[in-house]
Amino acid sequence: MEYMFQPGFLGTKAPFFMDFVTLIVALQPLLVGMAIAFARKGNYSLHVISQTVIYVVSLVVVGYFEYGVRLVGGYEAFVQNTHVSHNYLFVVLMIHIVIAVLTLGIWTSTLVHAYKESKRGGILPGVGSDAHRRAGMRTAVGITLTSLTGIWVYLLLFVF
Repeated sequence: MEYMFQPGFLGTKAPFFMDFVTLIVALQPLLVGMAIAFARKGNYSLHVISQTVIYVVSLVVVGYFEYGVRLVGGYEAFVQNTHVSHNYLFVVLMIHIVIAVLTLGIWTSTLVHAYKESKRGGILPGVGSDAHRRAGMRTAVGITLTSLTGIWVYLLLFVF
């Protein structure tokens, strides 16, 4: 796993694993938007598959990120090389974490409820469509905000 700590590919002072995670996080809203488009076009099976894959890959990427951060020495190891106020950076990081955790909870709940509904024989669109659509849109907004704040943290740590 030594490759994780080699210089990244985005031309900043970030290690490879941070560049990789940031790229995935930046693409995530686009991927989720595509998955939502499948549902809007009536291709519900592709919507289910794509949402499930995006969710699982996201969990794996978060695990990869957490592993890398812990091996490097955590938050303190990264803030040593930035010129940004540590208080400001900490506030931005906390905002990012709160949004990310809330979004993960909403996303998980949405997927679990949809799965349970499908096992009960409920087929979307159906009785729960409006609630599912609203939960999905909250998830999409949360993923977009998580992506934007994650990129913000990356820029503060490795560019500014």
